[in-house]
Amino acid sequence: MLILWTMSLRILLALISAVSAAAAAADSPLNVSDVVTGPSSHVRLTNTATQPVTAWSLAATTASDSGRTHREVYTSDGYLSEVTHGLPGANARLERIMPGESRQVALDPLQPGAMVDLIAAVLDDGTAFGDEEAIAAIFAHRVKERDALRAVVDAFNDVLPARHGADALTALRERFSALAQRDDSVPCRAALDAVQAFQQKSGAAEIDNSLRTYAAFVQKEYAVTQRHAVRRGTAIKN
Repeated sequence: MLILWTMSLRILLALISAVSAAAAAADSPLNVSDVVTGPSSHVRLTNTATQPVTAWSLAATTASDSGRTHREVYTSDGYLSEVTHGLPGANARLERIMPGESRQVALDPLQPGAMVDLIAAVLDDGTAFGDEEAIAAIFAHRVKERDALRAVVDAFNDVLPARHGADALTALRERFSALAQRDDSVPCRAALDAVQAFQQKSGAAEIDNSLRTYAAFVQKEYAVTQRHAVRRGTAIKN
């Protein structure tokens, strides 16, 4: 009797798990389809929500002949494409998926029979679906990016009102070099690269104009990170 009861409990738990997974898939704002394996592996993602999907995590699972499984997770976060869309050199893989949009997404080569599932997705308003660990990792990365952008914005705000031309470049290069050594993040390295590139400008007025233009762009990026770095329902702390 105990054995039968235990087996029934296991079956019930399995059914509950299956129903929960199906419900989660139905509620998901991102549909995964058309899985293609081999050298040019890819899947199709379709946004079924009424707002942009800004980030997502996919899990590709492959079973070996021995019965073991290998799981690879792919995470993309495109919230900053709100300001970088259309810019030269912008990464097309880091673009938001707009409502109703269907996009083919490349993956590393997968073996035949591999399964690809959505494990997390974040919408434009900060709503998140799926695995809590994956969601936490997405927002942790956004917080780090926000803080790095804030440091770059602070450097521009400190230097540009008081210094101009080559003098401003020198001061900013020193600030961004120190930042990049402490925090080797994309915003800090990009700011340092930009300042070094501006050294090729011919005069103080041209340098100042380039610095102000870049500073304004970084300010826009920072404003976007302030909105997207915290999951909906959580107060933003600066």
